[in-house]
Amino acid sequence: MPSSESLDRLDAAWLPPEAFRAVGVRRVCVRGGGGLVETVREEVRAACGRFGGEAVAQGVASGGASEVYDLLLELGELGASGELVGSGEEFTFAFDGSRASVTASGGAGLLHGLFHVVRLGEGAFSGPARSELHSPALPLRMVDHWDNVAVHPVMGQVERGYAGGSVFWADGRARGDAARVRAYARLLAACGVNAVAVNNVNVHAVEARLLTERIGEVAFVADVLRAYGIRTHLSVTFAAPIVLGGLETADPLDAGVREWWAGAVRGVYDAIPDFGGFVVKADSEGQPGPFAYGRSHADGANMLAAALAPFGGTVHWRAFVYDHRQDWRDRSTDRARAAYDHFAPLDGEFAEGAVLQVKHGPMDFQTREPVSPVLGALPRTRFAVEVQATQEYTGQQRHACWLGPMWSEVLRFRPTGEQGPSVGELAAELIAVSNVGDDPFWTGHPLAQANLYTFGRLAWQPDAEPLDILDEWIRLTYGAGPLAELRSILATSWATYEKYTAPLGVGFMVQPGHHYGPSVDGYEYSPWGTYHFADRDGVGVDRSVATGTGYAGQYGEPWASVYESVESCPDELLLFFHHVPYGHVLKSGKTVIQHIYDTHFEGVEEAEEARRVWAGLKGVVDPERFARGVERFEEQVRSAREWRDQVNTYFFRKSGIADERGRVVY
Repeated sequence: MPSSESLDRLDAAWLPPEAFRAVGVRRVCVRGGGGLVETVREEVRAACGRFGGEAVAQGVASGGASEVYDLLLELGELGASGELVGSGEEFTFAFDGSRASVTASGGAGLLHGLFHVVRLGEGAFSGPARSELHSPALPLRMVDHWDNVAVHPVMGQVERGYAGGSVFWADGRARGDAARVRAYARLLAACGVNAVAVNNVNVHAVEARLLTERIGEVAFVADVLRAYGIRTHLSVTFAAPIVLGGLETADPLDAGVREWWAGAVRGVYDAIPDFGGFVVKADSEGQPGPFAYGRSHADGANMLAAALAPFGGTVHWRAFVYDHRQDWRDRSTDRARAAYDHFAPLDGEFAEGAVLQVKHGPMDFQTREPVSPVLGALPRTRFAVEVQATQEYTGQQRHACWLGPMWSEVLRFRPTGEQGPSVGELAAELIAVSNVGDDPFWTGHPLAQANLYTFGRLAWQPDAEPLDILDEWIRLTYGAGPLAELRSILATSWATYEKYTAPLGVGFMVQPGHHYGPSVDGYEYSPWGTYHFADRDGVGVDRSVATGTGYAGQYGEPWASVYESVESCPDELLLFFHHVPYGHVLKSGKTVIQHIYDTHFEGVEEAEEARRVWAGLKGVVDPERFARGVERFEEQVRSAREWRDQVNTYFFRKSGIADERGRVVY
């Protein structure tokens, strides 16, 4: 584990020393060999050294008598069945009334089992006798970093990053700070993450060379991450054969191109034998792709899958493909339709080693979107659900906005109705865009750490109750003292943010470019396809089959019918699917315009209350965390008031309908 000196310079997040007290005060034996088991052994030694327990030497009994220890962490057979766990990440936790144990067939399972005991604390050593098998629902649980090696002139060191520079890269090269990367890997492993893509999906000239002559820098990062069971993935440009290989084409069906990729992949695995694979953004927002050669996305993905196949690697092919040069006058083009239109016809054509990486909603990580219809439309295609832990459209880690309830809604959504499987059951993998940087608190806002932690825990168990995960994170990070206060701030923070920003699922209304703060018409006449179509009579986008873009028809039943009708469409998505008059009465009994007024006033009041609750934690929360939180809550309240006043004023001037409660609207 990182040295105590290096850890002292970093916020401990959900792994403060105190979290290891229950382990560290006991006699603990670790049995087994291998790199990850040695990591477990180091964690146990550090905990026992801090709290006065004893790390028992492997296989040694005290005084020649039968072995006596409080916790056994063992690589070997399991419980009553006598069978080994099928997956190297599975583990069995057992308590026999006096002694706790973790048994696993692989080092990763033993590591996850140790962190399970840490989460339980004293609860691991009390209560009824029990034996529990713990297995991840999803085999890959990855964090995608949008980090640039060289500082980009527009997007900086980390694209859509709100927590400082990159953990991995600085000054155009790999950072030499292995301790910080190791500390980060430790945090990821402790919440269940097992893979990291270390660079931006928008692959620029410098980053492209990580695939070839600069692969040693990636290998350095991979060596550090490996100690905590984290496999390394790399974003690559589809045009690499041209950019790096000097070829005249990147046509995925060209024999020379396929040969070039095969050689490049061999070089990667020579440097990183356990390399995970590639992440590819192609034919999207200016990135090159197979369309340039008249080929399909299946052709492109399968070419890379074939190159990776001999080594067991995977290509994650992003489905974020749409027309970003749309004519705002053209009502027939609908950005929301794009992923389904492009990829649904390709179902069954992707190779086994290709995973379609699909954003959880059809647009772009908005505060409220329907679940993407792609997530239920490709039964013969492996897909990963992509969520955004970095809060690009949800406050940019300047606002407290815990996204666990949003992600849980996505993972529990059943595309074919209540009797069918959920998205979490259908998905092959879960992936989050990182919210981490080199900020001392990792995520800028200390409370934004909860989003990364919640992602990892939901990726391990998609049907977990998010509030239980939140409570777990609070207890680990802050102790039990401020549990009620922090829960009151975070549990409803997504709903609060939604209230004072874009209403009823309409989306965007943000400042163009950096996407922070209100600009109701900021993207209304842009080529990006992000419209709300507000006029004097009403607001919203008609995506019905009967009179609109037909997007609602991309869903199977019952959802196609639910979304098609104004009467049955859920209020929170009404303006995403329908253009309605300001006087339209919602299921809540309020008109659309009054809902806009009321929620924006309520949202500000709730932000002010969150600020008040945080202020009351002075002396309870660590002073550095507290000071950062004070600064962030001041900004949240300021911004919320600006959102309220701009949105309410805009719709008052459009509609000419006053707030029935007579509050100040400008």
